[in-house]
Amino acid sequence: MSKSLVIAEKPSVARDLARVLGKFKHEKDFFENDQYVISSAIGHLVEMVPPEGAEVKRGKWNIENLPVLPDHFDLIPKEKTKSRLQVLKRLIKRPDVTEIINACDAGREGELIFRNTLRWTGAKKPTRRLWLQSMTPEAIRVGFEHLRSEQEMQPLADAATSRAESDWLVGINATRALTSFNSRSGGFQKTAAGRVQTPTLAILAGREEKIRSFKPRPYFEVHADLGGKAGSYRGRWFDEKFKSDGDEDARAERLWSREKADEIEAKCANKTGEITEEKKSATQASPLLYDLTTLQREANGRFSLSARRTLQIAQALYEKHKVLTYPRTDSRYLPEDNLGQVRKVMSSFNDQALATYAEKALRNEWIKPTKRVFNNAKVSDHHAIIPTGTSPAHLDDFERKIFDMVARRTIAVFYPAAQFEVTTRITRVEGEPFKTDGRIIVDPGWKAVYGKEAAGEDEQSIVPISPNERANVLAIEIKENETKPPARFNEATLLSAMEGAGKLVEDEELREAMSERGLGTPATRAQIIEGLIFDGYVERKGKELVVTAKGLSLITLLRNLRTDVLCTPELTGEWEFRLKQMAHGKLDRRHFMEDIRGLTREIVEKVRNFRGETIEGEYAVIDAKCPNCGSGPIKEDYKTFRCQNCDWLMWKTMASRQFEPEEVRELLTKERVGPLQGFRSKMGRPFEAAVKLGEDKKPEFDFGADGNGAPQKIDTSRHESIGLCPVCKEGQVYDLENAYVCERAATAPRKCTFRVSKTILQRPIPKEQAQKLMSTGKTDLLPRFISKRGR
Repeated sequence: MSKSLVIAEKPSVARDLARVLGKFKHEKDFFENDQYVISSAIGHLVEMVPPEGAEVKRGKWNIENLPVLPDHFDLIPKEKTKSRLQVLKRLIKRPDVTEIINACDAGREGELIFRNTLRWTGAKKPTRRLWLQSMTPEAIRVGFEHLRSEQEMQPLADAATSRAESDWLVGINATRALTSFNSRSGGFQKTAAGRVQTPTLAILAGREEKIRSFKPRPYFEVHADLGGKAGSYRGRWFDEKFKSDGDEDARAERLWSREKADEIEAKCANKTGEITEEKKSATQASPLLYDLTTLQREANGRFSLSARRTLQIAQALYEKHKVLTYPRTDSRYLPEDNLGQVRKVMSSFNDQALATYAEKALRNEWIKPTKRVFNNAKVSDHHAIIPTGTSPAHLDDFERKIFDMVARRTIAVFYPAAQFEVTTRITRVEGEPFKTDGRIIVDPGWKAVYGKEAAGEDEQSIVPISPNERANVLAIEIKENETKPPARFNEATLLSAMEGAGKLVEDEELREAMSERGLGTPATRAQIIEGLIFDGYVERKGKELVVTAKGLSLITLLRNLRTDVLCTPELTGEWEFRLKQMAHGKLDRRHFMEDIRGLTREIVEKVRNFRGETIEGEYAVIDAKCPNCGSGPIKEDYKTFRCQNCDWLMWKTMASRQFEPEEVRELLTKERVGPLQGFRSKMGRPFEAAVKLGEDKKPEFDFGADGNGAPQKIDTSRHESIGLCPVCKEGQVYDLENAYVCERAATAPRKCTFRVSKTILQRPIPKEQAQKLMSTGKTDLLPRFISKRGR
C-alpha cells in the first residue's frame, strides 16, 4: 500500500499532526499508519557551502582572493542533527512512500528547510504542501484536505533559496573584504557585515551620531493662569504666524529670545483677555489587527519584551497551546471568507472580561465584512494574528499578556470608533494669543475594550466659559528649557524604522504601504537585532539599543568606501521588495541572482580600490591628559587614540575588542579600567580582563598579582555588601558594576574565587537571585537566557 511521508519542521509538530490524523504506531523517530508516515526535521538539517575549490579559508582572507562567486552551492549535513537527516533519507527512499508532504513552517524559511533536505537526499518523488494558518485540530484536518501543489509553491522556494544565497554572497564577501582592510596593519580584525544587518546598524549609527553632535539650544515659553467665572485654566502663548522654515527644533510656542518672552510677560501681567472658542467632533478608529512586527513593537513598549522574546511567546501560543494563529505574518487583515470563523472565535472566550466585550459586539451585529478587517488584496501567505477559538490553559504570565493583547485587539477592531469633543480656546491678552486645548470623550467606542483607564487616557477637560466672557490673567510665568537630542532607539522604535526602511512612520496606512520595502521580514527582524548584539555592534542598556564604538567604526568605514548598499536602508528595502515579488511569481530568480553577484563584485572592488589616506568621520576628543607628555588633547581617529602634542598613541582594538571613548578616558585618568568583557584570545575564546597602563604608558592586560585577574581592592564605602561569601565563608560579597565579587577575591594574592557576572548569556542577574544563589546554592528558575547562537 502506498503511503505519504509527512515531514514537519520539528518533532513537537509531528506529534500534533499524528494526534489529529488518527491512530498511529509510534516508532523511535516517526509515526506510521496505513496512509501516512509522519516524521520531522529539527530546523535546518543541512547548511549551504560553496563547491570544493571555491572556498577561501580564514588564513587566506585576502582581498586578492575575492570575490567568491560560486555558480551553485553544495549542501552538507549539520553535525548535531546528522542522525535525523539519515532517518529522513531512509524514510524517503522506502518503496511504499510514493509522495512527500511538506509540513514545515508555512513560510519562506520552512520552504527552504524542506527543499534543502530533499535536495540533499536526492529525492525525486512528487511533493505537496501543507499550509496552516493555525494548529487547531480542525485547521490541520482542513489543511490536509487542501494540500498545495509543488508547482504552486515554486515561487516561494525560489525566493527562499535566493534569500539564502544572496545573504551568503554579500555577507561572506563583504565580511572578508572589510576584515582584510581592517587587518592591513597587523592581526586579524574580523569585521562582520551582512545584506540586512549592516543597513539596520546604519539606522542606529545615524541616530547615535545625531545625539553625539547635538548642541542644545535654550528656548522660552510663556504660560498664563487665566481665571473665568467657572474657575481657572492654563494657556500657553503661541505664534499664530509660525513657520518652521526647516528648523526641526522650532515650535509655535517656543521663543528663542528671552527679551521677547519678558516683553510678553510685562505686556500681559494683571490684564484681561478676550476668549474665543471652537468645538469640533473628532473620531478615532480602532487600531488594525496585529501582524508580528506590530505585536513585537507594542509588547516591547508595554512589557519591555525583546522582539525575539515576543516571537518565542507568540510561537508557543500558536504551536504548543494552539490559541493563536500563525505569528510570523506581515498582514494585518483577514481573508474575506473568515467572517464565520471570527464569529466562532468571538463566542469562544472563557475569560469573563473578554467574553463581555465579545458578546456585546455579537449582540450589536458589529462583526461585519468591512475592508478594514476582511480584505483579500492585503493577505498574502498568512493573515493577521487572531485567537483560534481554543480556550487558553496553563499559560505563564507573559503568555497570558500576549494572548490578552491579541484577543482585545481582535474584539476592539469591530467596535465603533471612539468619539471626542475637541475644544481649541484662544485667550487674547493685549493682542497676545494664549492657547488652551481640551478633549472630552463622548463615546469610548473601541477604547472600552481596554478598560476605564484606557478610555479616559486622552481626556483633557477645561472649565466652561459663557458667551462674551473675559478672562483675568491671574499669574504669568516664563519657563526656560533647552532642546533635547533625539531619543536613542529601543526595540519598539527600531522595529518601526526597519519596517519603514529607516523612516519612522506613525501613520498606519503609510507604514503599511512602506512595509513592502522594509528591512528584513517580520520573521527575521528579531534575529537581525540579536545578531547585531552578538557581533558586538550594539548593546542593550536598559530599554535602549546603543551602538558601540565597533559599530560606529564599521559605518564610518563603509561611508568612506562609498559602499552605499551596505549602509543605505532604502536600497536594502528595495532588494527585500524584489524577494517578495519573486515569492509571488512576479520576478525571475536568475535575474535577481545576477544582480546580487554584480552587487557583490561592486562591494569588493570599492574596498580593493580605496586609496584614501585617512578614514573621515565623527570622532571623539578624550577629556584626559596624555600619559606621556601630561598635555593633550587626546583625539580619536579610525584606528587609534593619539595625543595631539606628542607621538603617544594607543590602538583602538585590543584582542579583537574595541575600546569605547569613555573607557579610554577612565584608563588615562585612573591608569586602569575594568574588568572588561568581550576580549578574544588567539584561539578565538572569549575572556574578561582589566586593562592598565604599563611602564611604557601603553595599555596592557592586568590579570592581577596571581595571574588570575584579581582587580584592585573593593571600595567598601561605595559598594553594597549583599552577604557572606559561600565559598570562603570569611569575606563579604559586594555588588560591583559588572559582577558580585567576594572581597577576598579582589586582593593580591587572591584568597577566594567567588565571582558571579551580573549578566549571563545576555540576561541580567538581579541582586535577589545572587543572594539566593549564595544562601541556597541555586537561583530560582530563570527564563530568557540567549545563547551565542541567538537562541
